Amino acid sequence: MMAAERQSNIEFLRILSMMAVITVHLDGASLGLPTPGSLAGTSASDAWRIAVESITIVGVNCFTLISGYFGIRARPAGFLKFTLMCMFYSVGIYTAFAIYAPSAWSWKGWFESWMVFTHTDLWYVPAYMLLYLLSPMLNSAISSISRQQFRLWLGLFVIANIWCGWLWEGNFNPTGYTVIQLIMMYLIGRYISLERDVIKVARKKIRFLSACVYGTATAVTALLAVWLPPTMVYAYNSPWVIVSSVSLFICFLTLRVQSETINNLAKGAFAAYLIHKNPLIWGNIVRPLAVRVWNFGSLTGYTIFCVAFTAAIYLTSSAADFIRRKLFGKIEALLDNKVKIKL
Repeated sequence: MMAAERQSNIEFLRILSMMAVITVHLDGASLGLPTPGSLAGTSASDAWRIAVESITIVGVNCFTLISGYFGIRARPAGFLKFTLMCMFYSVGIYTAFAIYAPSAWSWKGWFESWMVFTHTDLWYVPAYMLLYLLSPMLNSAISSISRQQFRLWLGLFVIANIWCGWLWEGNFNPTGYTVIQLIMMYLIGRYISLERDVIKVARKKIRFLSACVYGTATAVTALLAVWLPPTMVYAYNSPWVIVSSVSLFICFLTLRVQSETINNLAKGAFAAYLIHKNPLIWGNIVRPLAVRVWNFGSLTGYTIFCVAFTAAIYLTSSAADFIRRKLFGKIEALLDNKVKIKL
């Protein structure tokens, strides 16, 4: 989805970001999160859920920051490849479940499994699709203004998202589950890429500072759970979630890592999202299993389960996507060569 040389430090963050997304789904999305009213007698399980959610809520924002940092190089072939990838998992999983449980089959359900941008519970898929389509215009707009102007308008855009969207729950972006949020994080990533030389000069100092900021912002997020509802505390456009996401991204940007293994594993990151959050897998396997383990295990046991299950989901998805790329590599190469628009 991006045309740039792979940097293993950022690819490692891509892997960790998707694993954080999976962990968030195993935590708040599966178990629910404590509310201020239920925290009168805070238990260890409440503290555990708040801590895990606060640490891992940065996953989606970091994933989008990576796209912004490298910049989406939108092409018709790239858009088709993204669409076909989403269809492959949506239709493939529906068909596999229908074979396993024929009574669950319906032509309507099978037809809708092809409609990955309209009939889906995966909000990030249509949101990213819109970001992809908008990226040429966003990139052109950025290149046409000075860095000072970019900084000004980006700052105002972020403030508007926080003030109007997060604080006052404006319809355009109340919790960050919108394309507006992806645009904001994409633009922040683009701005960071313009300042990468500054970051390189003081790499160690910036790494330490960004790590401290991430820890502080994460702690503030956890503390806010005592006073604010979870939907507000863990909104992607919460100022503290934005700060922790950006600081973590910058921290990884200062690292020097190069590994072909990491680069290859990172290729399966989006597949991990498409597979584990597919409604059939999520509703029939992932969430019921998480609830069962939580109800019958200890916090230590559930922590071990989360780590092991998250790694298993990611590695399985990465292997599945490796097979998909091998099977459809020639088709994707053909798309690259044939689907072009002369400008």
